[in-house]
Amino acid sequence: MIEITEEPIEVWKVIRSAAADTAGGVVHFIGTVRKEKRLTGLFYECYPVMALRILEEVAAEAKKRWPIEKISITHRYGWVEVGEPSIVIAVACAHRREAFEACRFVIDQIKEIAPIWKREFSETERKFQYAQN
Repeated sequence: MIEITEEPIEVWKVIRSAAADTAGGVVHFIGTVRKEKRLTGLFYECYPVMALRILEEVAAEAKKRWPIEKISITHRYGWVEVGEPSIVIAVACAHRREAFEACRFVIDQIKEIAPIWKREFSETERKFQYAQN
């Protein structure tokens, strides 16, 4: 399962979708919007079709490098509140070491090359934006 969505991410759905009977290690990464100073949330912008293609390419590259049984990636776009997940990655391999390595590779690649941009909003900026709309 690889997807880009505006809806809140169902974390357990992503993790369960990577489960495999042949996998002894299922590693997941949940990237959440953290509270910093006056940050109230993040707005993620992307070109969904292009971003999805890049996520699929990253998953395919990870499968070439590690013996991945299953991989799932869900990235959110649009407004994401503090505490909510913006990305969930789950990787299943026969052994934990490969699962950890592959999961780290996937998040690092996505952060580096995916056409997904985030804008931080403080409480003041968010009120201003709503007033503009």
